[in-house]
Amino acid sequence: MNKILIILFVLLNTLAATASVKDSLLVAVDSSKIVQKNFSKKLSVKYTGNNFDYESMEGDAENFLGRAISWFFDKIGQIFGFHLTPGMYQIIKLIVYSLLIFFAIYILIKLLVGNNASSLFSRQSKLVAPLNIQEEHIENVDLDSYIKNALKEENYRLAIRYMYLKSLKLLSLNNIIDWHFEKTNTDYYREIENESLKENFKKASYLYDNIWYGEYALDKIGFENAQKDFERLNQHLKNA
Repeated sequence: MNKILIILFVLLNTLAATASVKDSLLVAVDSSKIVQKNFSKKLSVKYTGNNFDYESMEGDAENFLGRAISWFFDKIGQIFGFHLTPGMYQIIKLIVYSLLIFFAIYILIKLLVGNNASSLFSRQSKLVAPLNIQEEHIENVDLDSYIKNALKEENYRLAIRYMYLKSLKLLSLNNIIDWHFEKTNTDYYREIENESLKENFKKASYLYDNIWYGEYALDKIGFENAQKDFERLNQHLKNA
């Protein structure tokens, strides 16, 4: 009897497993009609514009300055009929940020060291203590006294500086050049018409550039040698 029950139990399990396998292999067939869909040919045009630009940050994701720059150039673009790419926006923002950082550093240094801060940002400082050639006209300055004081302190480089200014003063008084503190040696050289005087001025300018801007350590003997060229220039000027 027990054997019969065991056989029936095994047969029932086998039938159940077979039915389960058959059910799992049954796949529903979709007999509905397939309708083909096509994308519009103007799809790329439809999804262009600022609303679909996901490369640039806008709104709360961007800082106030960035939004201000974007707004400004959007308005300019609308007026003149052009559109900046996200890459161009990034370049413009980088330039603006760099200028603001430079300006902030300049203001900070100016507050710390005063008006002499300008000399830190230019190779040629217009302020030469105690003479400010930017505020005073060179024709009204007693450069001989400045030269004398510089030599007294054995500051031969500064003495050369004043001697060069003296030569410019004499050239200006004789209407050979039109002096201005922003002009360069080349500007003055072009204004001189006398060829011989031009050559003397060229030599004096070369000495001045190398001694003053080249920070050449000038001693007394070196100064006296350079002084001869400046005196030669001034003497030639008087003869001219």
